Amino acid sequence: METPNISIEFFPPKTPEGAEKLRVARQKLAELQPKYFSVTFGAGGSTQQGTLATVLEIQSEGHLGAPHLSCVGGTRDSVRAILNEFKSHNIRRLVALRGDLPSGYGGAGELRYASDLVEFIRLETGDWFHIEVAAYPEMHPQAKSPQDDLQNFVRKVQAGANAAITQYFYNPDAYFQFVDNVARLGVDVPVVAGIMPITNYTQLMRFSEMCGAEIPRWIRLKLASFGDDSASIKAFGLDVVSQLCEKLLAGGAPGLHFYSMNQAAATTAIWQRLHGTQAAA
Repeated sequence: METPNISIEFFPPKTPEGAEKLRVARQKLAELQPKYFSVTFGAGGSTQQGTLATVLEIQSEGHLGAPHLSCVGGTRDSVRAILNEFKSHNIRRLVALRGDLPSGYGGAGELRYASDLVEFIRLETGDWFHIEVAAYPEMHPQAKSPQDDLQNFVRKVQAGANAAITQYFYNPDAYFQFVDNVARLGVDVPVVAGIMPITNYTQLMRFSEMCGAEIPRWIRLKLASFGDDSASIKAFGLDVVSQLCEKLLAGGAPGLHFYSMNQAAATTAIWQRLHGTQAAA
């Protein structure tokens, strides 16, 4: 069986040391031959220049880079300027998101939702960009209901999105149910599964609380039982996430998008586990 189609996400480093660590991690992760590397931004687009600089460095190394673009707090003019800058650097892929309001921030901006952003990108740039949007198998934490969340996703696709990347999750049934639900609503774009390696229990709990990702009770209890034994946490996390990826790929997921946290080891270990399993299949 062929190697799974993967992509890998980074965040823009804030210090020279962080930038150097990311270069080292990226060099190792490039060996996995990901389809592209995506680069996030801060609340309200606060690291947009850092995002672009990281994407340009990725491109200079011969890889495909995809910046994340947020519309929250922005204007049509400011988004247009960013799109033109991306085009000037021959960036052809981006991840379009509403984004989170920074604390103390007043309004949402001229483009209120990701569907508005996607529609604006298409009006301004035609089919120049391959646009990825977010999907939430366990429901966006701010959605009114699961049905409302599905309709929001459909609007993003109808506005012109090419594909979607999910929030991370550990229950494969949530993913398959989401894909079935949107298919029934007439949506057939690829929905790539977002994968968060498990390497740190406290960090995982904090992230999951913020983004509304469910950690199944059996996983939480097992991780908590390891205390400060980081080696056991990483070994258990590798087993859990590798098995999740195997189920997703076996069930027809079109790809895996790894939230690397600018680290190479965990994503590489999962990929090697999958590669070994699939090569033997």
